[in-house]
Amino acid sequence: MLATAARWAAKKGKPKMAPIELTAPPEQVQSITRAIFDVVREHGPLTISDVWDHVKGVGLRGLTSKRQMKITLRWMRERQKLRLICDHDGPHKQFLYTTWFTNHKNAPQRPKREEHLQQQHQQFRGIRNRH
Repeated sequence: MLATAARWAAKKGKPKMAPIELTAPPEQVQSITRAIFDVVREHGPLTISDVWDHVKGVGLRGLTSKRQMKITLRWMRERQKLRLICDHDGPHKQFLYTTWFTNHKNAPQRPKREEHLQQQHQQFRGIRNRH
């Protein structure tokens, strides 16, 4: 019991996260956030990798890396421009970015993980059989 009390007393609390400050000029931040918001609004709830694929297609000058985009997404969440929802699919979880006024239950259904893995497996088998 004494050991448990000692361990509990030694635990540190969760550190407070400082607000994110973007280093880009305000005009550039505005264009990046506007493009990301438009992508998320247009294409429904999206994962980070889906957002990155769509944003690469748009061709923003100021957005140079996926890491920078993730920081910008977190900044947008802090300012409540976007929200993050969790989509449970059995034991799998998917975290999706969406706008505040989008009802994610009415959004188009994403392919199930098992179907996606089967498609990848079939594609891999097709490549292997050609060689």
